[in-house]
Amino acid sequence: MTGLRPYELRTGGQDEPLGVVAAPSFSWRLESDRRGARQRSYRVRVRHLPATGGAVLVWDSGVVESGDTAGARYGGGPLVSSSAYAWEVEVEDETGARATARARFGTGVVHAGEWRAAWIGRNPVYRQAASPPQDTDISYTVNKLRPVRRFVHDFELATTPASARIHTSAKGVYRLYVNGRRAGRDELVPGWTEYRERITYQSWDVTALLRPGRNTIAALLGDGWYVGFIGTDRRHQAQHYGTEPALLVQLDVDGADGSRRSIVSGEGWRESPSDILYADLLMGQYEDSRRAEPGWELPGHDTSAWSEAVVTSRDTSMLVPETDPAVRVTGRLPAVAVTPRGDGRFVVDFGQNVVGRVALTLTGQPAGTRVQLTHAEVLDENGELYTANLRTAEPVDVFWTDGSPAQVFEPRFTLHGFRYAEVAGLTGDLAPEQAEAVVLHNDFALTGAFETSSADLNALASNITWSLRGNFVSIPTDCPQRDERLGWLADAQVFTPTALLLADVAPLLRRWLRDVRIGQSADGAFPDISPRLIHLREGAPAWGDGGVTIPWHVYRATGDTDVLREAVDSMAAWVRHIERHNPGLIWRERVGNDYGDWLQVGAETPKDVLATAYFAHSADLAARSLAVLGRDAEARELADLAERVRAAYRAEFVGPDGRVRGDTQGAYLLTLAFGLCAEGQRDAVAERLVEAIERRGVSLTSGFITVGLLCPVLTAIGRSDLAYALVNDDRYPSWLFSVRNGATTIWERWDGWTPEGGFQSPRMNSFNHYSLGAVGEWLFTGVLGIGQAPGSAGYADIRLAPQLHASLDWARGSVETPRGRVGSSWRRDEAGWCEWSVLIPPGAAAEAVIPVPSAAAITEGGEAVTRSEGVTLQAERQGCTRLRLEPGSYHFRFPAGAPAATPIH
Repeated sequence: MTGLRPYELRTGGQDEPLGVVAAPSFSWRLESDRRGARQRSYRVRVRHLPATGGAVLVWDSGVVESGDTAGARYGGGPLVSSSAYAWEVEVEDETGARATARARFGTGVVHAGEWRAAWIGRNPVYRQAASPPQDTDISYTVNKLRPVRRFVHDFELATTPASARIHTSAKGVYRLYVNGRRAGRDELVPGWTEYRERITYQSWDVTALLRPGRNTIAALLGDGWYVGFIGTDRRHQAQHYGTEPALLVQLDVDGADGSRRSIVSGEGWRESPSDILYADLLMGQYEDSRRAEPGWELPGHDTSAWSEAVVTSRDTSMLVPETDPAVRVTGRLPAVAVTPRGDGRFVVDFGQNVVGRVALTLTGQPAGTRVQLTHAEVLDENGELYTANLRTAEPVDVFWTDGSPAQVFEPRFTLHGFRYAEVAGLTGDLAPEQAEAVVLHNDFALTGAFETSSADLNALASNITWSLRGNFVSIPTDCPQRDERLGWLADAQVFTPTALLLADVAPLLRRWLRDVRIGQSADGAFPDISPRLIHLREGAPAWGDGGVTIPWHVYRATGDTDVLREAVDSMAAWVRHIERHNPGLIWRERVGNDYGDWLQVGAETPKDVLATAYFAHSADLAARSLAVLGRDAEARELADLAERVRAAYRAEFVGPDGRVRGDTQGAYLLTLAFGLCAEGQRDAVAERLVEAIERRGVSLTSGFITVGLLCPVLTAIGRSDLAYALVNDDRYPSWLFSVRNGATTIWERWDGWTPEGGFQSPRMNSFNHYSLGAVGEWLFTGVLGIGQAPGSAGYADIRLAPQLHASLDWARGSVETPRGRVGSSWRRDEAGWCEWSVLIPPGAAAEAVIPVPSAAAITEGGEAVTRSEGVTLQAERQGCTRLRLEPGSYHFRFPAGAPAATPIH
């Protein structure tokens, strides 16, 4: 390969989506093995693939002279609903060589008037007679839950269809079957949104599942987030959106003659309770296979004893297509150990704290055997499951066997956070191969790779990634195991930079941000959580600010201005809300629950210091966002406000000696990270930060809000040695303390468990919580040195500045950026030399900062670096050599000497 090669083509940020309704944008990444390769132009063509055959060109962008690899937006005529499209991009490099790549997408219901389906639900006429209270194995909490419902509809087709697309949604969660075969791989769809405003629907191509003659659409429908248990307030713990789930289905069948027929949910559909007697996301699933009707989802099944489903609504105005990958099974982990506990109980260890469910293979169990699975993240000192920290959640799944020689129990409408499961009720023993953990999360691609010579840092990176996977389930949640699982904005905003390096989560975040904005009050206040529950107050400092910081982080990572265009007015409204209620520009009024630097250790950063720092930061980011969009007058107004808040902050909180009120690590981090001190004070404030760390014996005190700032700020002031000291520390409190104590995900609190105190309060003690994993950003930007210049977005201007340290012999990794892969790999040898390989994608510019004072000491590919193709010497200062690199791969060699910090500013 000598020219460019486009790869990973995306439509609207997705890999070949099937529910496109509006003019989509197209993007691609580039790679080349030639230095200096650049995209000079591109051309996008889109073709409609009608069911009647052939391909019809519907849009041709023409040759666009641009190096952009994202943002090419469809400009052709209206899209046709329930149809297939193909598109291709042809790129031309600076030599005139061309390369082409192709992808597809499908459309959903493009025009609102094309919806023919109605919402259907349980027939309330067919109620069971009330029974007197009696003993049962179902807990009091869940004894009012209704069975998962089954829905069936038969229809006839005269011929094999040329094309068939099905569009489905639920007020609840569903699984869909066509002629007994499952449609798609999505789990717990349609996911959790602000249901009163918008409900997503899913689209699948089911052409291959249909046949001439009788066909059947069947579905299972559970409560999900719409009806089921959500959150911690027992006064408002369920039925936030409705009291009954509902289903909506529209199948569009196209014939080879151009005809279209729609089979839709409505009158004539049949429904009945299933053998799943209840299923709840927090409270588990209860299934009695003795009540099953084998073949119920197949054509010709006798449904004469079933009820007529009722139409509950014909309002389809809130339906929107799915715009990011749904929750799917992304892995299966075998049990690593099974420990008998007596009384027919077995504790299964899967070796990893995950989110999902257990698949249990049962053999030789008599009919009527009651098998119970209980889930937990950790074990207590007696080797039993520790579940007190789950509060009101009941992580229990129950399965009654029907006497078959072999059965597999794998719940379909619940999920748990667990590493361990207790299996009780079996006849005989349980072998490890009979149990596996089924991993569930939104099916995003993992785009960041990180590995070092330190097993400890590798374990920390793994824990961060697993916490990301476990907490990106429909929305970014705070924890996946207890009775909460809410979209807290602060947790998300501090972790978003790390998440965007690790995985392609931008489409999920952008979708969730729409619900964040729906939850914004008329006065401009964002909520603490989204989707917003009715009993929660307006957002606190650093919580509500997530409505500003997260769109900015997504823009910075992707270069996609659409996310700012959608969010900027709400960003400005939040800032004006704070200003309106705090005319003195020190944020003390309308602070919501005012959590401060939540769960800080041994320190108390003043809440008004943190709040005002975020006021200035949000005003600054809103101003920058307006400037990016060309709204210059508004940008100047908010930039002026940001400067006035900074001035008020300095006057109120920063002393002439650099001391910030509170004298805490958090206060200094906020002051430095958000640029709140005068330029002449920066060194003094930095010294105070160092003092605050060293007087703790080089230990951290940071809570949720400032923990992600710690290592980047230390690196920015030239003290990456302290950053390394903190990430390598295994004393309490530290990241490695939890690793030393068996953590396979990030803990919610530094002291989740200690040898002296045991478990922290069960009122709030999650063992899978990504917030403190915000240090993951620094593993990439610091250890590997992969970052961006301050004014860059979408990695148009890359900054490579690895921080070498004696604790590491080598480090390697990469990030898939919108332009292509950026790689950094360094190794220190015993002779005192460092080998550093870098990869820069086509079309990107890059600055490399090497920690040696003179370019004369650096070679590239065996030659003097100043004579190397694609390398330009920029500067030799501050003990570092700065090089400008063209796109391509490079291999530098230089004396490592005594590992030194590499200033990034």
